[in-house]
This record gives sequence, structure tokens and C-alpha cells, in this order.
Amino acid sequence: MSIRGSLKYTCILIFSLCLSGIAAKAQVADTTAADTTAVQKHKELAGHQLAIGFDMSRPVINYFATNKQGYEFAADYYLKNEIYLAAEGGWGSSDVNYTDLKYSTTNTFYRFGVNRILLPRENPKDWSGVMLGGRLAMASIDRSAATYTITDSLWGNSTGNVAGKSFNGYWMEVLGGVRLELYKGIIAGWTIRGKFMLNARSFNDLAPLYIAGYGRGDKNAAFDFNFYLHYAIRWKRK
Repeated sequence: MSIRGSLKYTCILIFSLCLSGIAAKAQVADTTAADTTAVQKHKELAGHQLAIGFDMSRPVINYFATNKQGYEFAADYYLKNEIYLAAEGGWGSSDVNYTDLKYSTTNTFYRFGVNRILLPRENPKDWSGVMLGGRLAMASIDRSAATYTITDSLWGNSTGNVAGKSFNGYWMEVLGGVRLELYKGIIAGWTIRGKFMLNARSFNDLAPLYIAGYGRGDKNAAFDFNFYLHYAIRWKRK
């Protein structure tokens, strides 16, 4: 499937999730007065939640990697109808250190989107579940000056430099995952993500070896895994 086709079906999936939430709300409005009162009480007990977390898998990956580093943080806020607003960010670096080519890159990144828990909760105090979500993301990338060597057996070797450059990367993500409350306010969860670069042409000239938050800079699509540990702050709805 082409990247354009993947983006098309990704958008359809995200809009379907939103429409399903609207349809569920309409069905609640058509129930009897007694059922409506019960639903309102359920929502009130669910309350507000703001969860702030850190990707625990990144330090492990950093330990084994010799040419890249990355760190990621995440936060989400519960709206209603099992929908969460999500924001993520972080930073990282990579080094290209070949015999004939050397340069480094650093970047920060930001992601914004939504998560939706697929199954309605039976207990309003239960914040665990299986979820789907979508993200729009941006990375601000700085590439150092690059040095290169051209080997020629006839004319001899020659070296040169390419000036440093700053540019942005934009991509979208589709994710699925699970979150589980381990103890009061302590939530662990993992996600698997498909990522699709929207401005791949910006990376034709000395692409970053690694873009924190995305992956290989020379790939139009990437897949990633995150393992988050969150702390949740909760308060009742008025």
C-alpha cells in the first residue's frame, strides 16, 4: 500500500473513532430519564484525570545503542466518553561516524493527539483499558557540518565539508496499546505505533541517522514501541 493510501485509511480510522463517540452520546440522550440519571452519576464518579509519564524503554535502548540517544515524556487528560487528549515530547541525538562521512544531529519533538479506550468501563474508578489513538508530530532538527572523504585510486583522496543545517520534520502516527493501573495512581502501559513522514523530501540531503520521536531519518515510514509509566492526578467533577 502506498503512503498516500496509508494516510487515507489512517484519517478514516481517526474520524471513525470520533464519530463513534458522537453516536454513543446521541444514544444516551434517547434513553429514559432514569437511565440518563444513572449515566450522569457514572460520569461524575469517573471524574477528571491528568496522567504524566516517562517512556521507560528509552534508557534501556540508550544503554545498548552506540550512536543514538533519545528520551520521551507523555501526558494525557481525560475528557469524557473514554476519550483522552494526549501530548508527548522529548529530545535526542545521533552520530554518523563512517570512515568517509562524519556528522551529528540533535532534535526535539512534540506530538499531539487523542486516545480512545475501546471498551466502556464497568467501574468508574477503573482507568485501565485497551486503546487506539492518533498523533500529529513535529521535530526541530539541527545537523552539524559534515566532513566527507572521496577515495580515488587515480587522482588520490580528497576531503570536503558540507555546511550545517536546521530544518523540521512532520509526521503522523496511528497507535494501539494497553494501559493498566498497578496501584492507586500508578499506571503502566505500552503502545505500538505506525509513523508516516509527511515531508520526506526535506531529508534527501544527509538525512539524520535517527530522529528522536520518529526513528530512522531516511525512512518514509517507521514502527516503534513505547513502554510508559504514569502517575495520575484525579479530582471529582462538579
